[in-house]
Amino acid sequence: MPEKKEQKIVVLIENKESDNNLILHGIKLAAAFKKELCFLLVQNNKQISKLSESIIAGYKAVVKRDIPVLPVSDLILNGKPKDLIDPLVDEHEAILIILRNKLFKNWASAVRISPVPFLFVNENQNSVPDYKKVVLPLDLRKESKDSVLWASYFARFNNSGINVLAANDNIKDNIKSVQKNILMMKKLFTKFNIALKIFKGTSGSMKIQFEALELAKSSGAEMIIILGSSYISFIDIFIGLPENKIIRNAGTLPVLLINPRRDLYIMCD
Repeated sequence: MPEKKEQKIVVLIENKESDNNLILHGIKLAAAFKKELCFLLVQNNKQISKLSESIIAGYKAVVKRDIPVLPVSDLILNGKPKDLIDPLVDEHEAILIILRNKLFKNWASAVRISPVPFLFVNENQNSVPDYKKVVLPLDLRKESKDSVLWASYFARFNNSGINVLAANDNIKDNIKSVQKNILMMKKLFTKFNIALKIFKGTSGSMKIQFEALELAKSSGAEMIIILGSSYISFIDIFIGLPENKIIRNAGTLPVLLINPRRDLYIMCD
């Protein structure tokens, strides 16, 4: 009988001093969600260097020594990011991938096909947040169910407070879609007896994520959850995707980016 694999919080390391910051984010969330912590090193050549093996083994040894109750593993893969998503998820049970915010462009093609979220963090952040105060923009898209689901994970397993900023659309059908998403979220949070705060924004669905970013930064939030682009046009590629602009302007605020173009994998309780 094959050995059951545990779902993993994956931390992308680069053999830099600032790896320690990302590792602390990973430890925080792996402990909260009761998942295995996995250090991932991606190489472009097929030969794995002894130095890489030594560094990643050293990270793992420190975590095992200091937090013996936390399962920890390591993984060294070769290839382009977009080619690594399916193996990471299907073979290695990744449920969340943590990486530096400056790597968005390198991993954008992977994000667009990923069935698990990416958490983009600032590698120079002085302290690791508790992820207790979360802002969630809610627009008209039916894929909002995925961002709502991840907000519920943080509320259930990390006791996070969720502040929702709902889009303020003008078109009747769009208003109905936003209201439907609000009702869906209320039902889910009521099911798990989770407190919820919902505010009406001043922006429509096209701009609500940018308004939510400003709210998150001004209110001292510790994370914002956003949906990526549902459709990507030539203009988007030319001027830049909205999610890239948000990540670039988030400062030290972690951004949980969810792909609306693929059904998300479910976190096991």
